[in-house]
Amino acid sequence: MEGRTLTVSKLNEYVRRSLAADPFLHNIRLAGEISNFKRHASGHMYFSLKDEESRIDCVMFRQYSTVITFLPADGMRVILSGSVGLYTTTGNYQFYATNMQRDGVGELYEAFLRLKEQLTVEGLFDPARKRPLPLLPSCVGIITSSTGAVVHDIQTVVKRRCPSVQLLLRSSLVQGPLAADDLVQGILEMQSEPDVDVIIIGRGGGSLEDLWPFNEEKVVRAVADCSIPIISAVGHETDVTLSDFAADVRAATPSHAAELAVPDKDDLMQKIQALALTLRSSALSVCTKSQLIINQYALSLNNLHPKIRLKQFSDRLHLNKTKLSSSLHQRLALLRSELEMKRTHLMVLGPEETMKRGYIIALDTQNHVLKSAKDAPETFKLRFIDADIYVQKLKEGKKDA
Repeated sequence: MEGRTLTVSKLNEYVRRSLAADPFLHNIRLAGEISNFKRHASGHMYFSLKDEESRIDCVMFRQYSTVITFLPADGMRVILSGSVGLYTTTGNYQFYATNMQRDGVGELYEAFLRLKEQLTVEGLFDPARKRPLPLLPSCVGIITSSTGAVVHDIQTVVKRRCPSVQLLLRSSLVQGPLAADDLVQGILEMQSEPDVDVIIIGRGGGSLEDLWPFNEEKVVRAVADCSIPIISAVGHETDVTLSDFAADVRAATPSHAAELAVPDKDDLMQKIQALALTLRSSALSVCTKSQLIINQYALSLNNLHPKIRLKQFSDRLHLNKTKLSSSLHQRLALLRSELEMKRTHLMVLGPEETMKRGYIIALDTQNHVLKSAKDAPETFKLRFIDADIYVQKLKEGKKDA
């Protein structure tokens, strides 16, 4: 006997109703480890819950997720409350969670925390170890899978920002047990490339297990010891790996890593033009100040030139000569005036004025004045106002009363 024919929609709807009618699948608690956690912009949370052997897709709608007091993350062990149902559009059955409680952390997350603490104590994540990225690299090395979207995203960003920058891809495994060794080898090979100025290492998003190679100690140490500045771009912005802490710079996404590694040519040109204007202004200011100083020194040197100094001395000498001549003439005029006054006074007091009144002077042959008759020699002269008369002494008589 042939079975009945159903449409896919009717089958899925029947299974959904069957699950919904089973009391065993309602109000149950489910323990496991979170994996592939995603929070949608709407506030809904989508993730898987797994144990050592199985996993189940889970969803927690916004009205329930907003009351959780912690931030769920991959590797975290939780206990969910809710029911099992079927999403009829895809035919997938999933767990609809209405509550979530922490139940410790998973083994991978515990290993993550232990290694992080160990490497932190060693100083491997010390900010002092971080190196600045080059301003304008000539070549960017990329270590990632050649089949993922990472390479395309980086190429798109670099072509838009600065097409002259070269890209060198070293294809590597980024997931699975062999990925860690391949990543380490990729870093060593990229360091030997003389043209590579900066390295981007990363991959797209995934679960904690998917990203685990970037938490391997050998990879983390290779990133920290890399001789070329390295950017870690693993997963999405919410994904954190130990390689992020060891790298010189951590990027939220591969596209962000490309923006950090390569400057925008237009922004760079604007900065260059601004610096050129600043430099020109500073140069003009320095030249102006220097010219003023030079002019001051030139003026000082000009004043010290021998010709200028001789001219100054000559002018000063001429001025002093003029002053001296004027002073001398004034002094001579004063002396002449004084002399004339004294001459006039002497003439008034002198014998000539007396002789004009009828007096004469008796002089010996040596023109000495004879003050007494007894001093008169045999021959002497009498000086009148107009002439001298020589006389001979005959006798000496008494003075008339």
